Amino acid sequence: MLAPKVKICGITNVDDAIAAVQLGADLLGFNFYSKSPRYIEPADAEKIIRKLPAFVDTVGVFVDADVDTIRKTTGDLMLNWVQLHGDETPGFCVSLDSLSAQVIKAVRVKSPRDIEYAKNFATDAILLDAFHPSLYGGTGERFDWKTLPEITGHILGRTFLAGGINPENVIEAVSLGFYGIDICSGIEDSPGRKDHKKMIELFNKIKAVLTGKGEQ
Repeated sequence: MLAPKVKICGITNVDDAIAAVQLGADLLGFNFYSKSPRYIEPADAEKIIRKLPAFVDTVGVFVDADVDTIRKTTGDLMLNWVQLHGDETPGFCVSLDSLSAQVIKAVRVKSPRDIEYAKNFATDAILLDAFHPSLYGGTGERFDWKTLPEITGHILGRTFLAGGINPENVIEAVSLGFYGIDICSGIEDSPGRKDHKKMIELFNKIKAVLTGKGEQ
């Protein structure tokens, strides 16, 4: 089994960021949506990013932000990825083609039709998340993963699975074979504050299943 990329999202402080990196995170997400309980000012995110090793990718999460804001934040923080987690259209995503960062489009899934809709986005990656009528990510809820056998990596390309992943179900999430998994509320004490014991448990289970020592 190939190891998925592990993205830890909702980072708001240095201690959580360094702990996630030391445990094996490949990407760290910083939420620049002001209405999110995990919101972080770009200037504060920059202070954390400066302390990270170069091999860790940084992701800026935006919700229906304008192009100028995305471009400025991406450039100022030298982000590796931009994650669009709102109602951005395929056309809007194309308008960001000249960004130095790669683009992830998040699609909130209510039914297999939403997964089919994700094919309209010509972004560098897709992220499938649970639908919530008023929240954009970080809900702690998962959508029906039984819909997932209908898609494979060669259909959607690089695809992250998100929504309610935690130490209890991460083995199942990894076994689905996605390019990456995205974890946020499932390893938190409170929004924006990670529970380091839960993070350790999560990464230990990922490592165990990848080495054939995990639960079957």
